[in-house]
Parts: sequence; structure tokens; C-alpha cells
Amino acid sequence: MTPLTENPFTLGVASGDCLPDSVVLWTRLAPRPYEPGNGLPAEGAVDVQWELACDESFRRLRQSGTVPAPAADNHTVHLEVRGLDPGGVYWYRFRVGRWISPVGRTRTAPAADAVPDGVGFAVVSCMQYDEGYYTALGHLAREDLDAVLCIGDYIYENAINAQAGARQYTDDPLPEFFDHWTWNLTDYRLRYALGKSDPDLQAAHAAHPWFVTWDDHEVENNYAGLVSQNNDPVDVFRARRAAAYQAYWENMPLREALRPTGPDMPLYRRFHYGRLAQLDILDTRQYRSDQAYGDGWKYPGPESEDPARTITGDAQERWLLDGLSASTARWNVIAQQVAFSRRKNTTADRSEVSMDAWDGYPASRERVLAGVERAGVENLVVLSGDVHVHYAMDVKRDFDDPGSRTLGVEVVGTSVSSGFDGEERPDDWNLMLAANPHMKYYDARRGYVVVTLDRSRLQADFRTVSGVVTPGGDISTAARFVSEAGAPGFSRA
Repeated sequence: MTPLTENPFTLGVASGDCLPDSVVLWTRLAPRPYEPGNGLPAEGAVDVQWELACDESFRRLRQSGTVPAPAADNHTVHLEVRGLDPGGVYWYRFRVGRWISPVGRTRTAPAADAVPDGVGFAVVSCMQYDEGYYTALGHLAREDLDAVLCIGDYIYENAINAQAGARQYTDDPLPEFFDHWTWNLTDYRLRYALGKSDPDLQAAHAAHPWFVTWDDHEVENNYAGLVSQNNDPVDVFRARRAAAYQAYWENMPLREALRPTGPDMPLYRRFHYGRLAQLDILDTRQYRSDQAYGDGWKYPGPESEDPARTITGDAQERWLLDGLSASTARWNVIAQQVAFSRRKNTTADRSEVSMDAWDGYPASRERVLAGVERAGVENLVVLSGDVHVHYAMDVKRDFDDPGSRTLGVEVVGTSVSSGFDGEERPDDWNLMLAANPHMKYYDARRGYVVVTLDRSRLQADFRTVSGVVTPGGDISTAARFVSEAGAPGFSRA
């Protein structure tokens, strides 16, 4: 191959899916990231050298080697480094010719039998490029964390104009190519290139390992299984989903075992942070029943309450319940996409609920809650996103009875940029809190949540930024909630 004359590391580096002895290291070679093929040969592979060290200066080199970046995978690298120390901190970088990538920092998980003093995760979701800067991620890069949990909507499928919407690019407008909806593999690959060009996103990936899962916009808004929002022919949507899943795998720090086969990708998986936390990562899009009553906020009825309906699919549900039953962890953390707890939009006994969230699949939720109760899980934590707001909610055994047992807590994290700046108290703020007594907090500004676990309690710090439609916003902790181990339920700290 002719030596590269342009920097191929324009989209940064990343790591993820931490095990006690292994992490995945990722990069994508893209000297021309806004061109199909990245400005590289359409066939073959580019050899990429890599180094992993125990120090940032790379004087204590731990492992090194060469790995291919195949054109068939859009010149991405998914390097599964093994033989590492549990609970270790490492630095890594890549090289092609004279070009050296930014340095990334990563961590392995603790040993299986370890009881770490604590573990800290950031919860992020919903990064719509044209609705704001990824300011929150720049602040997240400076947090002291074990990992980032990205629970969906890493990209959006909508057309983006030359000014990049709210970003108002004038001096360097975007190529016209982005001004249409994503449909094929090239569309999705270039959309990831656009998102990953953001320096704050690159900084957050370089600072921490990420565990990722998707929601809907990585393919299409509110799709359900092979049912598209606009009821496209199944074969048409199957091809679109296959393209989207391939681009997702290419652009995330995911292992080879998760590589999609056509429109199918086995994304749900389980990790452990010693005996302190079990982390179950779900996929509530690929296997779900179609939304009842045409989607949206609707009154529940026989269609939505059909016990055969599922948001996880039967196999994933069994896997989740079996894992909870077998768990010996102090905390059982479920990272997933859409609001799990009930959300009514009126104080009346009968109220509309979201057919796209677990409210639209009450039989699925009941089976999970029954399984949690049956397994004797004392410290359940559900992490959710999707709705572009912060919520702190108690997970009730019976949401019709505010006095029923609290089985756990749910942290819903707001968006990074979707929804523009947002506001602290939207128009329905009083109504939602009154209609849902298990809802302890509601804020509609942009940001993320830092969730810290130790043997005695969970702490959720709801971070918000001052704004995202202009760069450079400040970060603050808008609220802090805690839940004591063995006595679930949120209280404000």
C-alpha cells in the first residue's frame, strides 16, 4: 500500500466490553472521513500497529502487535487484548506509517471474586448531532469513572443540512451528502463518521471504556423488530436494519462474537464487577412486539395488555431472569433503553402511557418484576434513557399501589444533545410528579448521570450543562439521590 499522506486517525480511539483480563480496543482509519470508503482502498486491509502500556508515556509496554483494518469492515479495528490484570489501568495507541493515534486510557474489570470498594459508571444517551454540541461529553471525559454506559441513540437517522442545524456551521458547511435520511450502509457509515468527528465525543471515548447498546435511532425512530415506523415492506426494512447493524458493529468497541449476520446481531450480554455488581445490558428493539394502538401515548387496553406481548423477546427474557436468579452480586444493574417504571400523564386512575416504553408492554414488566421478587434480588438498579429528561424513580412491585413494596430504583438519564438546551422544569413538571408518586425527580436539561455503587449504597448524581446550542457550556450537579443497600428507594441527598 502507498504510504498515507493524510492523518488516518480523524475519528479517535475507543475501548470497551471490559472483562477482568481483557478489553476491546477500537479505531477507524479515515483520512477522509466524509467520503465513502474513508479515502482508502476499497479492497484488502491496512496493517495497524498497536501498543498497550501500564503508563501514559508508554515506557512500561505491556503488549504490542499488528492488526488488520479490513476494507470490508470500513477500515475499523476491533482488537481483543487478553492476558491483562484484573482491575488494571492501561493506555493504548495505534500507528500507521508515520501517523500515531491519540492515546486512550482503559480499565479492566475486577477479578470475579473481588469486592471492590466501589464502582462508578456514567449513563449517556441520545446524541443528535444537529440539535446541539456534545458539551456534556467533554465534561464526562474529566470524570473519575470505571466505565461509560451508552444506552442508545448514538446517532440519529434524520437529514442534516449544511449548517448542521443548531450548530450553525457557516465557515465550513457539511457536505450535501448528509442532507438525506440514512438508508444504506454508506449512509450509516458516514453518519457515524460525522458523530465521531466531534472532539468531545472523542475525548470521552479516549478517557474511559464504554459498554454500548442501541435504541431506535441507530436504525429508525420507534421501529419494533422488523416493523418499521412507516410500515415499509419487510424485505426493504430488513435490508435497512442489516446495513444499520453492520455500521453499528463497525463503529463500536465490540467483540467479534457480536458481529451481525444480516439483520440479526446478538447485542444483549452480561458483565461483572467482582461481587459488587452484575451488569446486564439489554436490547429492547430487535425482538419486541410492535407497539400497541399505533404507538405514542395511548390509554392501555386489551391490545397493550396482551400477556403474549414482549419488549425483550422470549429468549432474552429467560436469559435475564436466569441471570438474576443465579446472581450473587450486591447490586444487580440492568442497562437498557426505554423507561421501565410506569409514567402516567394525568392524576386520573386511568391515564395514557407511552406505548413505546415498558408501559406499552406491561406483561413483560410484570414477568421481570415477578422474577426479581422470586430471586430475592434486594438491590435492583435499572438504567434507562430515550426520553431526553432526568428521572429518579422507585421501582414498585405494584405501580397501582404507592404503598406496595419497592423492589429497586430506576435512573433515567437525559440526552447529551437531543432536544436542544431543554429546561429545568418543562410544562408538565408538576403534573408528572403528582401523577407518579414513585417519581422523585424530573429535569429536562441536557447532561448525563454518574452512578456510584459501594457495599452500602447507590448514589446517582444528575449532571446538567448550561446549554448545548452554543459550545462551551458549564456542568453542574443538579441533584443527588441515594438508595441504601437492602432498603431500596431513592431519597435526596
